[in-house]
Amino acid sequence: MNNTADNNGTTKSQPQKKLLTQNSELRKEGIYNWTIPAFAVKLPDGSNFNACPQAGACAKLCYARSGAYRFKNVRAAHIRNLLLCRDSPDEWEKRMTEELQHKRHKGKWIRIHDAGDFFSDSYLSAWLRIMDASPDVRFYCYTKEISRFKRLVEPAETGNFLWCYSLGGREDHLIDLEHDRHADVFPDAEAVAAAGYTDQTESDLLSVLSESPLVGIPANEIPHLKKRQGSETFGSLQRVLDAKLAEKNIRAARRAFHLAS
Repeated sequence: MNNTADNNGTTKSQPQKKLLTQNSELRKEGIYNWTIPAFAVKLPDGSNFNACPQAGACAKLCYARSGAYRFKNVRAAHIRNLLLCRDSPDEWEKRMTEELQHKRHKGKWIRIHDAGDFFSDSYLSAWLRIMDASPDVRFYCYTKEISRFKRLVEPAETGNFLWCYSLGGREDHLIDLEHDRHADVFPDAEAVAAAGYTDQTESDLLSVLSESPLVGIPANEIPHLKKRQGSETFGSLQRVLDAKLAEKNIRAARRAFHLAS
């Protein structure tokens, strides 16, 4: 409960706001979601924080940095969520665990992050404890935190948690494109089909429930982002960035070698 004072100075208890919400798309499927800001954000104290540490090519094409996500009230709510789970992790974990015990969540799906990602080991580990304490609830996510998941999630028993790796990040090279479930964002549905990926447009849950581990997402109809993406996928754009970085590192190594000679 939150305590507030009325005009007479009397302290009243007000119920805390729910942590889980439902955006317009996920509500259609009865899915609840937890949201923090996408990518880099300036916090109220003037500091900066990156909630998507492994973001790469996706950063300039992220739907969660456009439209309603930029509304002042929406952005403020997402920042409050981030500060709660980052700066008061015990309180956040307790509140989230208690909220998930409510009957409205029994048998439901929770999408962790329709914006943001698992920004630290401790944050991801807290989610794993929350899931373990909520066996009647099902959880899923997309993530670019590949190495973190391969260390902390893949070896664990997480019967009520499914995930889909997401191309367009700095750890794409760690994804086994033949065997790891993963998603790529394509210019349109035709490009998804041509690449042999399963289109998840019909249901966001196809990201983790489709028979094929190759999940295709047609780009959001946001004109400036579609223009920026062109005919590429998030994965192909990341491969270009990776090649440029590799070439840069080679040149730097050569310069260092010549200076040492």
